[in-house]
Amino acid sequence: MSGPELPLIGVEEEFHVVDLETRHSTPEVDALLAELDGAEFAPELQRSLVETNTPPCATLDDLRRHLRRLRARLHDVAEPLGLGVVAAGTVPLADLSGDAISAGARYERMQHEYQLLVREQHICGAQVHVDVPDRDIAVDVVRRCAPYVPTLLALSASSPYWRGRDSGYASYRSMIWQRWPTAGPPGSLRSAADYDAMVTELIASGTISDPGMVYFDIRPSAHLPTVELRVCDACPEVDDVVLVAGLFRALVARAREDIDAERPPPQHRHELLRAANWRAARSGLEGDLVDLVGPALIPPPLVIGQLVEGLRPQLEALGDWEQVLALSEATLARGSGAARQRRAFGRRGELVDVVDALLAHTQGRTLPRDLPVTVPIAPELLSGYQPTAFDEAVSAHGTVLPHYGWLFRALDGLGARGMAAAESALRTEQHARGVTFRVADDEPDRLFPLDLVPRIVTAEDWAALEPGLAQRVRALEAFLRDVYGERRIINDGVVPATVVDNSPGWSRLGRLVPTGALRVAVGGIDLVRDRADRWLVLEDNLRVPSGIGYSIMSRRLVRSVMPDLEPPAGVVPLEGVPARMRAALLSGVGDERADAAGADEAALLSAGPPDAAFFEHRLLAEQMGVALVTPRDLQVTDDGVYLVGDGGRRRLSALYRRLDEQALLEAKGADLQPIGRALVNAAARGRVALLNALGNGVADDKLVYAYVPDMITYYLDEPVLLSGVPTYPCTDPDRLTEVLDRLDELVLKPVDGYGGQGIVIGPHAGRRELAELADAVRAEPARWVAQDMVMLSTHPTFAESKLEPRAVDLRAFVLQSRHGGSTQVEVMPAALSRVAPSGSMVVNSSRGGGAKDTWILK
Repeated sequence: MSGPELPLIGVEEEFHVVDLETRHSTPEVDALLAELDGAEFAPELQRSLVETNTPPCATLDDLRRHLRRLRARLHDVAEPLGLGVVAAGTVPLADLSGDAISAGARYERMQHEYQLLVREQHICGAQVHVDVPDRDIAVDVVRRCAPYVPTLLALSASSPYWRGRDSGYASYRSMIWQRWPTAGPPGSLRSAADYDAMVTELIASGTISDPGMVYFDIRPSAHLPTVELRVCDACPEVDDVVLVAGLFRALVARAREDIDAERPPPQHRHELLRAANWRAARSGLEGDLVDLVGPALIPPPLVIGQLVEGLRPQLEALGDWEQVLALSEATLARGSGAARQRRAFGRRGELVDVVDALLAHTQGRTLPRDLPVTVPIAPELLSGYQPTAFDEAVSAHGTVLPHYGWLFRALDGLGARGMAAAESALRTEQHARGVTFRVADDEPDRLFPLDLVPRIVTAEDWAALEPGLAQRVRALEAFLRDVYGERRIINDGVVPATVVDNSPGWSRLGRLVPTGALRVAVGGIDLVRDRADRWLVLEDNLRVPSGIGYSIMSRRLVRSVMPDLEPPAGVVPLEGVPARMRAALLSGVGDERADAAGADEAALLSAGPPDAAFFEHRLLAEQMGVALVTPRDLQVTDDGVYLVGDGGRRRLSALYRRLDEQALLEAKGADLQPIGRALVNAAARGRVALLNALGNGVADDKLVYAYVPDMITYYLDEPVLLSGVPTYPCTDPDRLTEVLDRLDELVLKPVDGYGGQGIVIGPHAGRRELAELADAVRAEPARWVAQDMVMLSTHPTFAESKLEPRAVDLRAFVLQSRHGGSTQVEVMPAALSRVAPSGSMVVNSSRGGGAKDTWILK
C-alpha cells in the first residue's frame, strides 16, 4: 500500500491536569481550554481531564509528529498556569470526593444516571481510529480484531495507582472502565444493521442515552467511518501510542484481507476474551498473558513477538514493519508504563516521584538516573530476623541495605497476611503449570519449593562476575580438549596424571568427540559469597546442569502473584534466553554442515517423565522451539540421526543432552535395539552434535576443581578472576594428615558425589559421625576431597508467616557457541538462587533445598 491507498489513522489522547505544586489532579481544564484551539482540544467528563485529537495521518511518522506537537502545546499553556498534564491511565494523587464534571446536558445526565461511577471517572485512555470503507466492513473487522485487543491493552498498561495506593494491577483504569454497562469485549455481530439494532435496544432499555455510550473495547465509530480501539490506557511514552496504532492498523488491514478472501472469523468464547482482558490488566508486560489458542498462559515477549511477526505482511505493505518491530522491542526492554511508575515510587516510596516521572515522560523528557533511594530502617516483617552470617539484604544492626529498600517497602505493604496469600497463590500456580521435581525414582513428584522474596544481584556485582565465569568455562573447555587429546597439562606437570585417570568422570567416549567440536554448550557454575565483596566458585557443572528452566519459571510465577514488585533500576529480562540457547546448540553443528538437511533441527534429549527435572526439559524444549525426545523416538542410520513418529521422520543436527551418560549408553531406540553406541558413533563422525559432550565429567569432579586456577593460568595466561574455596586432595599424604587432624573444621565431599549426597560438614557433625568419616577417608583417600568451611550468605526467605535468614548459593549459566573458527562465551542472566532448608547449609533440592528468583539489575 502507498499514497492514497494507505488507510488513515488518528488518535484521541486523554490527559490528567495536575497542580505542579501538590502533584494532585485538579479541576482546572477550563483555564487550559480558554487558551487552546477547540478543534484539537476538548473537555472530558471530569474537569481534571483534557482530550487531544490528531488529524488523520497516513504514516506513523506523521502521527508521532502530531502527538508530540499536541502534547507540547498543552505543556506550553499549562505550565504558566502552575499546571501540568499527565498521560497515564490514572494519576496517583486524585480527590474523588467532588462533583467537578464538565458543563453540558449530556454530562449532567450521566452524573445523575451513573452516580458514583461518574465521580470515580478520573481515568484516561488513548483511542485509535483506522479508516474502513463502510460500516458493514467495520462491524466484521471488529469481531476479527477482538482476540488481539488484550495484547494491545498490555502494551499500554500505565495505571497501577488508584487513590494513593498500588492497586496490584498494571491497568487499574481497565477495572474502573469495565463497570460501565456497555464496556468490555464486543459481541459477535455480523452487520451494521445488527449493530444499529443492538444500540437501539440499549437506548430503549434506558441503559445508555446515545450511540456514543457504547464503550466496547473495539467498535465502529459512532460518528466517523472508522474502526475505533478504545481499550488502551493513555501512554506516558509517545512511542507506545505509535506502536499500538501501528499494530492496530495492521490488524485492521489483515481483517479486511480475510473478509475479501471470505475466510471465517476466529471463534472464541466471550468469557475467555473477558478473562484475557483481565489478565492483561493485571499483568501488563511483567506477567503472563492469555494465549486464546489452548488457552494457556505465556510470557508477553512471546505473545507480542508472535503478533508482530504474524502481521509482518501487512506491516510491510503499510511501510511500518521496521518501525513497529523496533518499537515493540524497545517497549519490551523498558517494560510497561506501570512498571516504570513503580520504579519511580521504589526510590523513596513517594507518589510525588511517580507524578514527576509521568510529567517528564509525557513531554519526552527523562529524569536523572542517580535519584536517591531511601531505606526503611526496620520493616515489621523483619521483627525477630537474626542472621548469623553475612546477610545480603539486612545489616548486622537489622536495617535494610540500600539496594533492597524499595523491595522491603513493597513487602511491608503486603504484610505477613498478604505474603501468605501470595504464597498460597504461588502454590496454586505451580500446581496448574506442573512445576515439579522428584528427589528419587521411587518417590512421587512434588512442587519445586519456590520462595516469594527475590534475591538481588546488583549491576556492579554482575559486571564483576561475568568475565570470571566466562574465563572459567573457557579454561575448562580447553582442559577437556587437552586431556582427551595431547594431555599437555599432564605432561607439563601442572595436573597429576592420577587426578585425571582416576577421575570418576573420565570416559573413553570423550576421545571420540570430533576435533574442534564444542564440548561445553551449557555450563552451570555454582557460586557462594561469605561477605559483601567476595564471591567464590563452589562447583562446576559441565555434564547436564539443571536450573535454567526453573529460573525462567520462577520469574514468571513470582511476578504473576506479586506484579507490583518492580525495582527502580529494572531487571534484566529472561525472555531471550531460550532463543540464545537454541542458537548456541545449533552453532555446534559446524559451518561445514550449515546447508545440510536438518541443519536447523535440534531436539532436547531426555529420559522422559521419570527424570527428576522433566518439567524443566519440557519447558525448555517448548521455549526453544525444539522437539522433546527420548532415545525411543530416535533412529540412527549411516547418514544421520532421525526423529521418527506418526508423521514420518526428520533429520536432527543437534541433540541437547539432558540425560546421564550411562543412561544414554543403556537406552533403546525406536527399533527397541540399544542406541547409545550408535549415537556416540554418529556424533564421532560429525553426523550429529551431541551437547553437552560425553566425557565432560572429568572436568567437574570435586578433585579436579582444585586445579582450575592452574588451568586458567596454563591455557589462557590470564590472572584468575574468580577464586575458589581452598581445597585439599586427600590423595596427597601431607594433605591427608592435615585433613584428618581438622575433620571438625572442614567440609568433606565424595569425589563422585552428586546433588549434595555424601557431604559431611565437620562443624555440624557429631563425634560418632566424624569417627566414621575418618575411617572412610583413611580407607579410600582417593574418594574424598576436603574444603575449608565457608559460611554461606543468607537471604530473607518467607516461611511460616515470617521472614527468616536461609543460606543461599547462586547457579550461573554460561553458554558457548561456535562462530566461524572462534568460540563465543556468553553468561546468561537466568541465574538460579538455591535456598537451604532452615538450619542447613546444603542447598540441593535432593536435600530439601528450594529456590528463589534472582533479579540482576540493569
